[in-house]
Amino acid sequence: MPIVVSTKDCTALSDTELVEMADLSADRPPGFDIGFLSKERESWVLITLAREGNKLRGYSFCTLERIGGTPSLLVGLALVDRTARAEAALKGIMSDQYRRALLAFPDEDVLLGTRLLCPEGFRAFAGLQDVVPFPDHKSSGEERAWARRLSKRFGCESRLDDRTFVLKGDGSVAGGLDFFAPKVKIPEGVEAHFGNFDAGKGDRLVAFGWAMAEDLAGGKLGR
Repeated sequence: MPIVVSTKDCTALSDTELVEMADLSADRPPGFDIGFLSKERESWVLITLAREGNKLRGYSFCTLERIGGTPSLLVGLALVDRTARAEAALKGIMSDQYRRALLAFPDEDVLLGTRLLCPEGFRAFAGLQDVVPFPDHKSSGEERAWARRLSKRFGCESRLDDRTFVLKGDGSVAGGLDFFAPKVKIPEGVEAHFGNFDAGKGDRLVAFGWAMAEDLAGGKLGR
């Protein structure tokens, strides 16, 4: 059965859908419960839902906006069900959000920014250019500045280490991109970014990359 993806305004997200979303993480950390998800509904503009038949397989809260004039796709909170179809659900979600980015910012490169819980989350950046942080890459001053801009947008700038791009948790539930699939291929060496990392306590890795205008227009991203 195919994964069917749809995106709509967060204001159109029903309480029944919030319950479905909360059920996906009911038995796993970080435990995005209905109270937390209700607050996220108020914080972000768009919600993307991935379904397989009548089963919810993943979701993503995002916003398309300009940060300092730069077109940006910000994923505030995303979660994918840990099944054999996990990567298909992630690809479907990202593809639909890139489609929205193309409509919002035609003929422009778009920055994708989010917070990661584990190395597998780097799969969301497949096909993007200049992904940061990356193993053996010495981040520039501008890249560190982007990490600060994004962490400020996520409401946690004071907890950022701009040398490692790690946001230290304060023990409360924090948003981010929660994706895990046991056999998924991840870039070599990215595990190093998650040393001494406790996602359960709210630690997150700020990550970003560039979706090039020609790739957005060609519909290549997320497939």
